[in-house]
Amino acid sequence: MRHRSLLILTSALTAGALTLSACGSRNDKKDNESDSGKTTVVIGVDAPLTGSLSALGQGIKNSVDLAVKTANEKNEVAGVTFKVQSFDDKAVPASGQQNATKLVGDDEVLGVVGPLNSGVAQSMQGVFAKADLAQISPANTNPALSQGDDWAKGDKKRPFETYFRTATTDVIQGRFAAQYFYKNAKKRKVFVVDDKQTYGAGLASIFADEFKRQGGKIVGTDHLTVKETDFAGIASKVKSSGADAVYFGGQYPEGGLLSDQIKKAGAEVPTIGGDALYDPAYIEASSQSNDGDYATSVGYPLEELESAKAFIENYGKQGYSDPYAAYGGYAYDAAWAIIQAVKTVAADNDGKLPDDARAKVTEALGKVSFQGVTGKVSFDEYGDTTNKQLTVYQVKGGRWESIESTTFKD
Repeated sequence: MRHRSLLILTSALTAGALTLSACGSRNDKKDNESDSGKTTVVIGVDAPLTGSLSALGQGIKNSVDLAVKTANEKNEVAGVTFKVQSFDDKAVPASGQQNATKLVGDDEVLGVVGPLNSGVAQSMQGVFAKADLAQISPANTNPALSQGDDWAKGDKKRPFETYFRTATTDVIQGRFAAQYFYKNAKKRKVFVVDDKQTYGAGLASIFADEFKRQGGKIVGTDHLTVKETDFAGIASKVKSSGADAVYFGGQYPEGGLLSDQIKKAGAEVPTIGGDALYDPAYIEASSQSNDGDYATSVGYPLEELESAKAFIENYGKQGYSDPYAAYGGYAYDAAWAIIQAVKTVAADNDGKLPDDARAKVTEALGKVSFQGVTGKVSFDEYGDTTNKQLTVYQVKGGRWESIESTTFKD
């Protein structure tokens, strides 16, 4: 990796102008200096931009793009022009790892937003950590990513100092769901299914443990494989189990089909799942009515937040072909956190971006605190968001509607 070109303040500091240091340059203009004389800082994006989860991935990419455009228009960091570089991981860990290597190789990249999938994040974390390059996921919820593999035993150790997230973990979401469906929805017998992936299996396990702790009974468990479409066998087991609900740990493409086939099998029980079900595509995947199905998701509905009004309005003005979807607000806040960290690093270094800017940005992220689109944005000692707001959604009349939002408390 090339050393980052140094910036020094000129005598025209009051005008906010930054000029290049004369040392270390092979040309009249530094490699990372734009034609305007400003330093280019790239924010990378990694998400599934094609495939069955592209609706979520495009929303993430567009929301980061909006944050960068806003920062440039406001001249948020004097002397810096932000740009976006996006990569498609197709929700495949190997692709994510390759993308991480490419992002690390570009020394203009000072932070990355993504990925969507926890399994993909596992393949990327080590690559970023070796290069001191910070990543902030707007969607990862598996607790091991930030608290280590032994988190469930109470032995929490942060594996990578470069990893952050603006979405709360499944420790919170899974327990929140179990408590709601036992206490509020009065469910007592649940059949649990997962897709054997990092996110789905982890969330289902946390839900099941908490549901049993509340006094409920897990009447059966099973697994399905991502991209399969025939779940008749599972649907038959659900019907014979006497379950009054099904909890599915997985994504909306399989979740919608599973709900559809359970109802076709004659089991008139709701399917319950996490934030990866909360998308219109879940409803579209089913030929049967999904009315009565539930999903929990991180945060409060953006449409109900005063803090999100400007984001929603500005997103609409850009004319993006895809909606911001479930994680748009969290992606915007993740990008803005990186922008604020860059701002802090420059301010703390007399207006310069130092050679070790990546490490300094990572350090600054741990101290970031601001009111974002989704509410208060800050991180704890594990890099997890301090925002523990969650919402329960239910399908009513063929669309998702929020039915309860709260801040989770043990």
